[in-house]
Amino acid sequence: MSKKQVKEELEQDVLLETFSKAQSFYDQNKNTVIGAVIAVIILIGGSVGYYYYAEAQESEAQELMGYATQAYLQGDYEKALTGSDAEFTVGFEQIINNYGMTDAANLARYYAAVSTFKLGNPQEGLQYIENYEVPEGIMGVGPLSFHAVIHTELGNHAEAAKMYVKAAEWNVNDSTTPYNYLEAANAYHDAGNTEKAQQYAQKIINEYDNSDQATEAERLLGMLAVAEK
Repeated sequence: MSKKQVKEELEQDVLLETFSKAQSFYDQNKNTVIGAVIAVIILIGGSVGYYYYAEAQESEAQELMGYATQAYLQGDYEKALTGSDAEFTVGFEQIINNYGMTDAANLARYYAAVSTFKLGNPQEGLQYIENYEVPEGIMGVGPLSFHAVIHTELGNHAEAAKMYVKAAEWNVNDSTTPYNYLEAANAYHDAGNTEKAQQYAQKIINEYDNSDQATEAERLLGMLAVAEK
């Protein structure tokens, strides 16, 4: 027998032995193997199904957002928030409740926060803004500043100050950063925390001396120095 034939027979023997072991394992664990395969099929099918479901939900929510946003831009905050039965439109509330996991619903939370605030309900606005996922970069600065405004309206000056600092540092630049630091300094002053007020006012002077807020920061520092005498 040639070496080639011997090699082929050995390889066949290994394959047959492996197949035999696999067949034996399958025979002994048939129900488990079938169950595992079915579970994998269901998992894959469920993932694909959820993807298409989520896409459909996002598309529907975005379409509905158009009507609510139009009312919002026109200053009709009540209609923007709750929709109009007469016009068969929905508002931010319904979008949030029915499409909560979509990007559209997340944006609706911010608009709902502004709408309720404009309608004189800052506490409700706070609930909406606290559930809003703030976007990265410069687009997140405004919502964070507005979050601070709501806290100020509710008399939560220390919380407002912290949120202003967060807004200042969310996207560091020569425009929004000194503005929010100054607001933070004023909020800390209103909260009775002179040390923190001085810290952020001085930070503006040290790091943003050419900003419009530098003069106001110097004025605040002077006022705080007089008050300490």
